[in-house]
Amino acid sequence: MADKLIIFDTTLRDGEQSPGASMTKDEKLRIARQLERLKVDVIEAGFAASSNGDFEAVQQIANAIKDSTICSLSRANDRDIARAAEALKGANSARIHTFIATSALHMEKKLRMTPEQVLEQAIQSVRFARNLVGDIEFSPEDGYRSDPDFLCRVIEAVIAEGATTINVPDTVGYAIPELYGNFIKTLRERVPNSDKAIWSVHCHNDLGMAVANSLAGVKIGGARQVECTINGLGERAGNCSLEEVVMAVKTRRDYFGLDMNIDPQHILAASRMVSQTTGFVVQPNKAVVGANAFAHASGIHQDGVLKARDTYEIMRAEDVGWSNNKIVLGKLSGRNAFKQRLQELGVSLESEGETNAAFARFKELADRKSEIFDEDILALVSDEAAAGSSEQYGFVSLSQHSETGERPQATVVFTVADKEVTGTSDGNGPVDASLKAIESHVQSGAEMVLYSVNAISGSTESQGEVTVRLQNSGRVVNGVGADPDIVVASAKAYLSALNKLQSKAERVAAQG
Repeated sequence: MADKLIIFDTTLRDGEQSPGASMTKDEKLRIARQLERLKVDVIEAGFAASSNGDFEAVQQIANAIKDSTICSLSRANDRDIARAAEALKGANSARIHTFIATSALHMEKKLRMTPEQVLEQAIQSVRFARNLVGDIEFSPEDGYRSDPDFLCRVIEAVIAEGATTINVPDTVGYAIPELYGNFIKTLRERVPNSDKAIWSVHCHNDLGMAVANSLAGVKIGGARQVECTINGLGERAGNCSLEEVVMAVKTRRDYFGLDMNIDPQHILAASRMVSQTTGFVVQPNKAVVGANAFAHASGIHQDGVLKARDTYEIMRAEDVGWSNNKIVLGKLSGRNAFKQRLQELGVSLESEGETNAAFARFKELADRKSEIFDEDILALVSDEAAAGSSEQYGFVSLSQHSETGERPQATVVFTVADKEVTGTSDGNGPVDASLKAIESHVQSGAEMVLYSVNAISGSTESQGEVTVRLQNSGRVVNGVGADPDIVVASAKAYLSALNKLQSKAERVAAQG
């Protein structure tokens, strides 16, 4: 029987550390449900001690998700660990993931602790956590750049205290596949009780090798858990990409010889949900989930694929969910068909009232757009969720006038704390004028660091999805808005970003 490879998804924790990728509690729950549908083994739901918002998100996910293990990150101290355990109380299967830095650089410069102090704290934290939850993962932060002798001492000690998973992160993306694989192998050979724990890899993509390093850690090093994120989301250059690892192991089963629980047909839906929630657009040439991943432009390639698909396709588009990307609904579709599609997309609305409101928005959209795609529905429901929450700013209406040779004018009506206000401005274009109209009243002083437009379903009739990234006082947030009118979508995205800037929840930085 083949060994099993455990897929540990950290989209909701490490992925969320991407600048501007913060998600609401409800957005996290929706993604967690999709990960459960994907049959991810472990979902790292957040860092419970970092903020009240993160605690509530972990708690909500722990209470709702039944088939996956729910994990919370914690630093190696009693307060963090107790907070994580409290958030995980409702979980069917719970894991605490505790970490402390072990590289000389991090110990000296960041922790200002001696190696012996770090060793003692690691032991004490695992001992404390083990009394609260049965499943404990330990990570030596910056493990790959740590002294192997010291690292072996720490790992041996925490396994002896009851750590069930040992994760060796390449926190800064410094590793090279062969070297990293052999590093994991050496550690497993040198630690006397290494067989008492599952070994895990957590690689970052700073040199573009996160997936290659992770797979080397599995094949050469003998790791049996990979930590990854949907679309490779994560701070700096991102994390190891879940969809690439999964399809590499499935496609090259002849080489890896490993089984997984993952149902790959839900990969594309998960990818699109994360992309639309965070505003991080998937590049067209991205492996597995990019728009061009199964497209053949070369005449020779097209001819080959028509004669026999496997001439140029090593996996089927249908296997990762592309076959489901069909037009499913239109203006004549009824409420039940709409509800059914929401369920298939992993969207769970709290009440019949919310469902009715979303359906009304769907019918309104269908009157303006003849073909409704899955992406349209996800964008619509995301919009609905944002509108339903008690936010500082809300979009009402917009009018703008632009003419060749004249400076465009825009008037935006929006709500501030449920009170309707109007802003008017000119600008270099209709979008610029609209955003300046909002800013003329709000006066946030925020700097725009990104403005991006994406056609959700690829035609001129498509809804436009706009991402606006704002920076203010060191905080970076993303706002996302969708509408068939790109100017309206821009205004919605700007207001969405302003709402996130209003949220003052302080977060503690976690490990990489």
